[in-house]
Amino acid sequence: MARKIRKYSKGASKDVERAMKKRKAGTLKSGGSGRKVKSRKQAIAIGLSEARREGKKVPPKKSAKSSAKKSAKKASKKSTKKTTKKTTKKKSKKKS
Repeated sequence: MARKIRKYSKGASKDVERAMKKRKAGTLKSGGSGRKVKSRKQAIAIGLSEARREGKKVPPKKSAKSSAKKSAKKASKKSTKKTTKKTTKKKSKKKS
């Protein structure tokens, strides 16, 4: 029988488990704003990102690839597209 290849290492799952316990206790905080994390999905994401930072076996973010492609497309469109605005001068009426 062939063994299944693990996508996530045991250490990575421990990090996620630790993040989930912190969320339950109410001590898990998000990195950017420092607010308490209430969402289960956000707690899992924090655990996985910590595991990635430590170099444990975790697949790369899928959203990061697609968003990078989208931002690259937008940047190339902006650089090729040149917009010129015509400015019109308003004539001021003189009172005499």
